[in-house]
Amino acid sequence: MEWISNLFLEQSALQAIIVIALISAIGLALGKIHVMGVSLGVTFVFFAGILAGHFGLSIHPEMLNYAESFGLVLFVYALGLQVGPGFFSSFHKGGVRLNMLALAVVLAGTAMAIAFHYASGVSMPDMAGILCGATTNTPALGAAQQTLKQIGMESSGAALSCAVTYPLGVVGVIIALIALRKLSAQDGNAVPAEHEDAHNTYIAAFQAHNPAIFEKTVKDVAQWGHVPFVISRIWHNGKVCIPTSATIIHEGDRLLVITAEKDVPALTILFGEQENTDWNKDDIDWNAIDSQLVSQRIIVTRPEINGKKLGSLKLRNHYGINISRVYRSGVQLLATPGLILQMGDRLTVVGEAAAVHNVEKVLGNAVKSLKEPNLITIFIGIVLGLALGAIPIHLPGINVPVQLGLAGGPIIVGILIATFGPRLHMVTYTTRSANLMLRGIGLTMYLTCLGLDAGEHFFETVFRPEGLAWIGIGFAITFVPVALIGFMAGRLMKLDFGSTCGMLCGSMANPMALTYASEVASNDNPAVAYATVYPLSMFARVIIAQVMLLFFL
Repeated sequence: MEWISNLFLEQSALQAIIVIALISAIGLALGKIHVMGVSLGVTFVFFAGILAGHFGLSIHPEMLNYAESFGLVLFVYALGLQVGPGFFSSFHKGGVRLNMLALAVVLAGTAMAIAFHYASGVSMPDMAGILCGATTNTPALGAAQQTLKQIGMESSGAALSCAVTYPLGVVGVIIALIALRKLSAQDGNAVPAEHEDAHNTYIAAFQAHNPAIFEKTVKDVAQWGHVPFVISRIWHNGKVCIPTSATIIHEGDRLLVITAEKDVPALTILFGEQENTDWNKDDIDWNAIDSQLVSQRIIVTRPEINGKKLGSLKLRNHYGINISRVYRSGVQLLATPGLILQMGDRLTVVGEAAAVHNVEKVLGNAVKSLKEPNLITIFIGIVLGLALGAIPIHLPGINVPVQLGLAGGPIIVGILIATFGPRLHMVTYTTRSANLMLRGIGLTMYLTCLGLDAGEHFFETVFRPEGLAWIGIGFAITFVPVALIGFMAGRLMKLDFGSTCGMLCGSMANPMALTYASEVASNDNPAVAYATVYPLSMFARVIIAQVMLLFFL
């Protein structure tokens, strides 16, 4: 049985792979266990690594450093690809308010960490780890560790303090949300957040009763409207047709319009009268509306279409069809002529069956091709991200230049490639499952190595006064900013409870708390607000973790 002992204890590349895989498997399995409705998920891998390190299991330091670094890079780059398409649009209108509130949470926690550093005497590297643990932000910890290594300081203390404060960081946000629910007593004046993008779609039917639009073309009316909309169908004298820009609108025509819900009152004034029929239900059979027209969802799979504007294809003029909506990453977009198409977009096409079939050939609709991973973009992005992360940035008052590092560089490049890549005709599409796989493997490797590195001294630290102080400081950094900004958002800014919870969970990068918030709110507001603030909050924490160390060391 000596070979088994050597397999686990004799340090080699094979032993490192086995140890990392075994700890990951055990941690992921235990992470599925729910206690009082809360589970740690992939985070339990961190604590499985700590337990393994505590009992003396270790791998070669160079293998540990490689696996930890590669896992972090893979995770943050895939994260950038995921949040990239919605990153800049999250600043539209109500999204600005949500992002400013989220940044207030981030800055309040950072200010508390700096204040505790001076008040308690806890070293700044340890305080950086406490901040990362209290905010459950492992990419920020990775950035902090890279900064400490860059300036020649030991980084294991940051990992240890993060491990000590992480558990209460997870549940602290939920405790704060429970307190907000009981103490805020939000009244009926709270209004939903205006976090919807201008492209988010709503279907409404109107009747043309405004004399100003009689005998005018669709193009003319669109220019007068000053709000984006698409007319999907027009009923004239009982017959339905697919309108073009030259179609004339007559008195009494019925129009099926796709727009943003907030623009419906303006369009009611423009057209004359809104009908009461609800066209947004899931059970509507669009093909039954008229026997001559069909509605089909077609997927963009031809690389030549990637990065082109919808209007440049002239599909309506060439084929007599209408594109009413575009689905991208689970979000409905309004099919405006200026919308830049991406691989994987799902277009709702309305028209005669033969015309729709011809459009299908233009767009591709080869679902099988989307399942093939675009590995070139992945590896090119990682290279560019690491190159960006290595660029020294000189800030006033800091002797050592700041670097975005392994965490900051790849996440920025991931966001930029996902946002602007299609405009350069880069195929950046990855299926949701592929992205989750990349992120999951990267985060699991990183957390396993992080736990192994911190495990040797974890328990002796927790049960001594220093460790208890870390736990108390960490809980304060978790609870106070969330409770304070959440109370202000609800009481002073009249934000609805669901959106407030989603904003707070996104600012703390806490999906476990989001699960609780979604159950309490019983609507999609928490998830939408979470997605709105998550990209900027994550980016801000990664950068702040480095700047804090360089300014206050």
